[in-house]
Amino acid sequence: MSAQLPADGARPLDGVRVLELGTTIAGPFCGRLLCDFGAEVVKIEPPEGDPIRGAGKLFQGKSLYAASILRGKRLVAADLRHPQAQALVRALVPKFDVVIENFRPGALEKWGLGYADLVKLNPGLVMVRISGYGQSGPYSARPGYGIVCEAVGGLRYIIGDPDRPPARANIGLTDYITGLYAAFGAMMALRHKEHTGQGQYVDTALYECAFSFMEPHVPAYEKLGVIAERMGAGLADSHVNNMFATRDGVYVHVQGAQSNSFRRLCEAMGRPELAADARFAERRTRNAHGAEIDTIVAAWVGERDYAELERAFTPHGVTFTRVYSMADIFDDPHFAARGMLAEAKDDRLGAVTVAAPVPRLSATPGRVDRAGGEIGESTRAVLRQYLDLDDAAIARLQAAGAIACAPQGSSAPA
Repeated sequence: MSAQLPADGARPLDGVRVLELGTTIAGPFCGRLLCDFGAEVVKIEPPEGDPIRGAGKLFQGKSLYAASILRGKRLVAADLRHPQAQALVRALVPKFDVVIENFRPGALEKWGLGYADLVKLNPGLVMVRISGYGQSGPYSARPGYGIVCEAVGGLRYIIGDPDRPPARANIGLTDYITGLYAAFGAMMALRHKEHTGQGQYVDTALYECAFSFMEPHVPAYEKLGVIAERMGAGLADSHVNNMFATRDGVYVHVQGAQSNSFRRLCEAMGRPELAADARFAERRTRNAHGAEIDTIVAAWVGERDYAELERAFTPHGVTFTRVYSMADIFDDPHFAARGMLAEAKDDRLGAVTVAAPVPRLSATPGRVDRAGGEIGESTRAVLRQYLDLDDAAIARLQAAGAIACAPQGSSAPA
C-alpha cells in the first residue's frame, strides 16, 4: 500500500511543537532547522533579546543574523532567572514535544527546569541538551563556546596553513555542526517516542560534534601514531586536490585525486604523459610525490587567465571551480535556478534574503515563512493560547519583570 502524499504546502514536522530555550547559535540553529520543516517553534529569549541580536551586520537597526536564524519562530521574552518565568516554562512544557536548551550543565536544574523535573510533567518529552562538554565528565561544568570546543575536539588544529598557527572559518562552524547533530538527535528521539511513548534527552556536546569530523585521523593515530597536521587548501593523502592561482588572480580549486579525474586533468593540460608517469600513475605513488605534481599543476594554472583555464578544463570534464565569494553566489545562475536565495518577509525591512532550507524533500519541502521578528512579539499570543492567561494576568507578569511584551498592535505570527 503506497503512502498518501500530504496536501500541498504540508511539511514533515507539521504538528510538532518545540520550545526553544537556547541562545546564540547552536540551539537556535537546531530550532531553525526544525522550524524550516514545519515545527512550531516557540523561542524564549531574555527581555533584552538573544545575544545573537547583537552579532553580525545591522540594517536599519535590525540584526540580519537574527533575521535568518530566528526565522519563522514565535518569540516570547521571559527572564528565566525569575521564579514566575520558570513557572511559566513548567506550565508550557506539557504542551510541547521538544525542548531545546544550551545552558551550562546544572543551570536549568537550579531553576527546577532540568530534564528530571520536566519529564515528570511530560513523560514523552524530548529534551535536546547542547553544551560545551556534555552533561557528565570532568569538563562538564566548564563554559563552552563553539570555537573553544572546536579546539578541544581537534578540528581547529588541522585548519589553516602548515607554516602558520591554526586558523578558523569565518562562521561558528562547530556551533552549526552541533546544531545539525542536535536536530538529528531530536528526530531519532521523536521516532523512538512514536514506538514507545517514552521521551528522552539528547546529550549533544560541542567538542564531541567537532571531534566526530576527525574520522579519518582517529584510527591513523591509534595504529600508526600519525598526528594530522594543517594542509592549507590541500587534503592529506589526496593529490591533486588543492587550490591554485591563475595569472589574473583567480583562486581555483582542482580535484583530480582519483585515477580517472587525474587522467582527465592531465589531458586538459596537454600533458597526458603525466598520467603514465611512474610517480603519478597510481594514487599511492601520486600521494608520495604530491608536492611535485602540485607544483606542475600550479605552474600550468599560473600561466593562464581563468577564462582560458575554464575553456581547457570544461570539455575534458575536469572537476574544478573558482572559489566563490558571496557576490559570486548572488550572481550565479545555478543558485538562482535552485532557489537557494530565499526571500523572507520582514515586518520592518519588507524582505530579507536568507539561505533556503536544505535538504530538499520531493514531497514535503521546507520553506521560510517569515524572517525573525522583534523581541517579545509573540509573548501575549503564546501565553493566551497555551496557558489561557488574560490581559490582566499578562500585565502582572510584565510588571513583575518575569516577561516582556512587544507594544500592542505590533505584527507577530498567529
